[in-house]
Amino acid sequence: MGNTIRALAAFIPADRCQNYMVRDLREMPLDKMVDLSGNQLRRVPVHVCSFQQLAKLYLSDNHLNSLPPELGQLQNLQILALDFNNFKALPQVVCTLKQLCILYLGNNKLCDLPGELSLLQNLQTLWVEANYLTQLPDVVCELSLLKTLHAGSNALRLLPGRLRRLRELRTIWLSGNLLTDFPPVLLHMTSLEVIDVAWNSIRYFPSLAHLSSLKLVIYDHNPCRNAPKVAKGVRRVGRWAEETPEPDPRKARCYALARQESQEAQVPALPPPLPPTNS
Repeated sequence: MGNTIRALAAFIPADRCQNYMVRDLREMPLDKMVDLSGNQLRRVPVHVCSFQQLAKLYLSDNHLNSLPPELGQLQNLQILALDFNNFKALPQVVCTLKQLCILYLGNNKLCDLPGELSLLQNLQTLWVEANYLTQLPDVVCELSLLKTLHAGSNALRLLPGRLRRLRELRTIWLSGNLLTDFPPVLLHMTSLEVIDVAWNSIRYFPSLAHLSSLKLVIYDHNPCRNAPKVAKGVRRVGRWAEETPEPDPRKARCYALARQESQEAQVPALPPPLPPTNS
């Protein structure tokens, strides 16, 4: 039934269709949330922009490639979902929403992000997966409170060294890119808890045992020759994940010597030879 309604809506003039879909939105929703996802919208109903106390706006899975300037009135917006649309560039009005904490931009056609995104200093979660990014935009490194970055399914070959400025970053998803080496900058980010570099072309993994906050590393579907060494208790997902990391050679040597001495101490002493008898 839902597909039938969507098919019929495609033949209704855009203005009439949008008026129909927002006719029940004449007052601010009690939960301060508006969800217009999956409505085949080509334009955002301007009337929604009058809800100045709105906290969550979901516009996912439509046909949007622009946003009205009136969206800037939503200065209390904390969550904005623009994923699964047709954006080739991020509308500047998004960069004026300074209370945003979560921004979903995945599955669009973005090649870059504007420098004005740095104005969103409250942003904690950024999803830019499945776009056309060939490098991680520098502006991402200026989002000082960012905790989660999802940049999978792009065409990234490396990460900028400036990423280490993000001292609050806890989770980074980089699966499905073009990485041939494990990003060196991640080795300096000791606050990371989750690292996902699956479905890349990484052949060698350095030790991650020094990343004291690490809880999970996902590295499957890489042509790697080794598994990354991790500290005790860290979960690994990938080839050889169930194998115990190689011990430190010095500790292994001491353990072997101690075990040998222990075994020698347990060997019973042979009885003294019997004196020869006179025949």
